[in-house]
Amino acid sequence: MTNPARHLSTSIDASPAEVAAFAGDPSNLPAWAAGLSNGIREAGGRWITDSPMGEVEVRFGPHTELGILDHDVIFPDGTIVHNPLRVLANGTGAEVVFTLFRLPGVDDAQFDRDADMVRADLVRLRTQLESDRA
Repeated sequence: MTNPARHLSTSIDASPAEVAAFAGDPSNLPAWAAGLSNGIREAGGRWITDSPMGEVEVRFGPHTELGILDHDVIFPDGTIVHNPLRVLANGTGAEVVFTLFRLPGVDDAQFDRDADMVRADLVRLRTQLESDRA
């Protein structure tokens, strides 16, 4: 069984390496991923953030330097949500693509809200990286 998915993206006027280095560093999440992190701390090799649902762990995969920024969000009840995130070359800049899966029990309105939150995060990421270049 598969879940419906939306691929949400934004172009960023920065190299893929710059985007991957910034977005793949969990300590930078508060600067752009407001839907996930108002603050983050490292504790025992784990990245922990406080969310509206309680304390959650954010775990990035091993290939961030390649632009594979997939990350798992582990909720207090043990639920793990996998979030595929890629940084691709787009001319001299980058394209950031987030795949949002519609999980069981999520209605149309919530799926739309989740997509809007991801879009806003991607805009913040673009603004953060492009303003650093100005």
